[in-house]
Amino acid sequence: MLLSCNELEWTLFDRVLISTDREHLQVCSQGYTCCTSGMEENLLNLSQREFETQVKESGRTLQASLNSQFKSFDDYFLELLNRSEASLQTSFQTGFGPLFSQITKVFQDLYSDFRRYYRGSSVNLEEALNEFWARLLERLFKVLNPQYIIGEEYLECVAKQSETLKPFGDTPRELKTKITRTVIAARTFVQGLVISGEAVRKVSQVSLSTECVRAVMKMTYCPHCSGVAFPKPCSSYCKNVMKGCLANQADLDSEWRNLADAMLEVVDKLSRPYSVDSVVLSLPKRIAEAILYMQDNLNTFNNKVFQACGSPTQSSKTEDQIKRGRNTAEEVSGTPGAQLEKVLSDVSRMLRDIMQYWVHLPRKLCVDREAGPSEADTCWNGMSVARYLPEVMGDGLASQINNPEVEIDITKPDMTVRKQIMQLKIMINRLKYAINGNDVDFQDTSDDISGSGSGMCADDQCSRDPRLTAPKTEKPNVYAYPSENKKVVNGRSSQNLPCVSLYLLSLVTVLLRR
Repeated sequence: MLLSCNELEWTLFDRVLISTDREHLQVCSQGYTCCTSGMEENLLNLSQREFETQVKESGRTLQASLNSQFKSFDDYFLELLNRSEASLQTSFQTGFGPLFSQITKVFQDLYSDFRRYYRGSSVNLEEALNEFWARLLERLFKVLNPQYIIGEEYLECVAKQSETLKPFGDTPRELKTKITRTVIAARTFVQGLVISGEAVRKVSQVSLSTECVRAVMKMTYCPHCSGVAFPKPCSSYCKNVMKGCLANQADLDSEWRNLADAMLEVVDKLSRPYSVDSVVLSLPKRIAEAILYMQDNLNTFNNKVFQACGSPTQSSKTEDQIKRGRNTAEEVSGTPGAQLEKVLSDVSRMLRDIMQYWVHLPRKLCVDREAGPSEADTCWNGMSVARYLPEVMGDGLASQINNPEVEIDITKPDMTVRKQIMQLKIMINRLKYAINGNDVDFQDTSDDISGSGSGMCADDQCSRDPRLTAPKTEKPNVYAYPSENKKVVNGRSSQNLPCVSLYLLSLVTVLLRR
C-alpha cells in the first residue's frame, strides 16, 4: 500500500511535515522521500546492528545445539569409564583378594591415562597400554614368586622376554586394538564438536561489508522513506540480499558437510563392530582373564625366564603362595546399550539437521521478513511496490558475481572464513584417521586456532596453540554475544521537520520492540 508521507503520518499519528530534499540521500531513492540524510545514516547503523545480531543469534542457537550434544556424549563417556573402573575394583577385590592391593595403583593409572587422553592431553594411548602391561607384569612376577629375591635388573630382563613369551596370552594385543579404536574415536568425535562450535562462533562474527549494510538498509527501511506502509520485501529480492551478504559464510558449506559426514562415520564406529560401551565395560573381565592366564601358566613362564635371565636368588623368607584368582567381572554384551543408542541417535539427527546450515542461513533470515507467494505483485522490490524480476543467485562467493543487490569483489574472500575452512579440513582428516583407529598430528597452517578447545570461548579467553594436534575436550561454554544498545534514530534537515523526525523515531521504536 502506497501512501503519501502526509497520509502515512495521519494513519499513525496526528500530522506530518514532508521533506522534498532529494540530493542528500545516498542509499534510498532520490525521489519523493520522508527521510533526511541524518536519518539515513542512523538507519544504516541500525540495519547493521540488527542484521549482525540476527546472524550471531542464529549462530548461538547452533552453538547451543552442538554444546548440548557435546555434553550428552561427554557425560556418557566419562561415566562409562567410571563404571568400568568401579566394576574392576569390586570384581578384583572379590576375585583376587590380597593380590588386588598389590596392583590397584596400576589400574588407577591406566584409567587416569584414558581420561587424560580423552581430554586432549598429549598421552600416547598405545604407549600407555604397553606401560600398563609392563608394570602389571613386574608387580605380578614379584608377587607370584615370593620365594625369590627379584631386583630391578632382573625385572628388566623379564620385561624383555614378555613380547616373545606372552605372559598374558593374546589379551594385550586384542585389547589394544579395541580400546585404542574406541577411545581415539570418542576423543576425535568430541573434538569435532568443539571445532565445529569454534567455526560457528568465529564465522558468525565476521563483519558486514559496506555494500551489504547498504543493501539491507535499502530492503528494510527505504520503503518507509518512500511512504510505503509496513512493506515486506519480495522473497527473491530478500534472498539475493542475504546471499550477497553471507556469500563468504556460504563457502563453508562443502567442508561443513564433509565434517558432518565424517562425524557420522565415527558415530557408526562407536556402535559397530563392537560398541564403545561394550569395549570399555568389558575391560575388567579381559584384564582378569589375562592375569588368570599368567597364573595358570606361571611355571612354564618362569622356566623360560630362568633360561633367559638366570635363576633368581632364593629368599630366606617364607611367604604363602598367592592363590589362583576368580574372574567375577560381569559379562558384557557386544551390542550398544539403550543409553548409548539414544546418545548416538540424537547426535546423528543433529548432524544431519545442520549439514546445510550455511547455505540455508540466507533463507532462514528471510523467513520472518519476506512477502508470501500471494504478495508477489505487492511486495517491495528495492525501488517500488511491484514484482521482483531478477533471478535468485546461487550460493557462495563465486556465485555473486552478477548479484544485482550486493556488489561483491569475488577475488577478495574473507580471511577469517578461509581460516575456519582450513580448520574444518584439518579436523576432517583427523576424523578419517580415527575411523581407521589411528590418531595423527596435523600441522595447523593458520595462526589463529584456539588450543583451549572451548569451541565457544570469547576471543580474549582463547589461548593460542600453533598445532591442532589435540584440542582440549573440556566442556564448551556458550557465550552470549554482547548486547547491542540500540540507539534512537533521529535526524536534522536544513528544513524545520519536527514531525518527520518524530515519525521515524516512533517507527523505529515500534520495529525494535518486535
